[in-house]
Amino acid sequence: MEKRGDWGDTVVKIYVEGGGGLEQSCRKGFRTFFEKAGFKGKMPQIVACGSCQSAFERFCFALDNGEKAFLLVDSEEPVAANANPWSHLAQRKDNAWKKPLNATDSQCHLMVQEMENWFLADKKALADFFGKGFQSSALPTIENGVESISKKTVNESLKKATIVSSKGVYGKGAHSFRLLEIIDPVKVTQASPWAKRLIDGLRGEL
Repeated sequence: MEKRGDWGDTVVKIYVEGGGGLEQSCRKGFRTFFEKAGFKGKMPQIVACGSCQSAFERFCFALDNGEKAFLLVDSEEPVAANANPWSHLAQRKDNAWKKPLNATDSQCHLMVQEMENWFLADKKALADFFGKGFQSSALPTIENGVESISKKTVNESLKKATIVSSKGVYGKGAHSFRLLEIIDPVKVTQASPWAKRLIDGLRGEL
């Protein structure tokens, strides 16, 4: 992993896509997820940015100000396990998102294909959360991991699985960050190589 030795003991900040209007819930969800992943006592600072464009712009500004910064955004589509994340984002954004000159590959991380893909790795947590009426059979199988499942399939299956649940139909604003708090990071990293890359990368810096 590329290192930034000039950072010293600077606090690690992760500029995250998500939380538009729900910044506090976003920060709490990611903070709890990272605590359960083993970072309690040496936590990164979560910066909820709303849109992916805002996350990128704030990340670039942080780099220019010498911050120890990481970017975490949705990939929106499949990404090869060994692909370069900056190249993927540049292609996705018609080269508007070129790798900043003062950034490393290890500072860029992807939720593949979106955060909801992570939820499929822990169906027990989903069932426990949504309670009576939750239909696990509506969710896609994940024998080959969660990253190949399209955003459309993920979102449609979550809605089908929860349509008569005690907490109602899945909604990103109503449920996503609460689910992020309860899913098991071990299950997520086992099912998502890019999630494992994120956790391993943070361990190398915190």
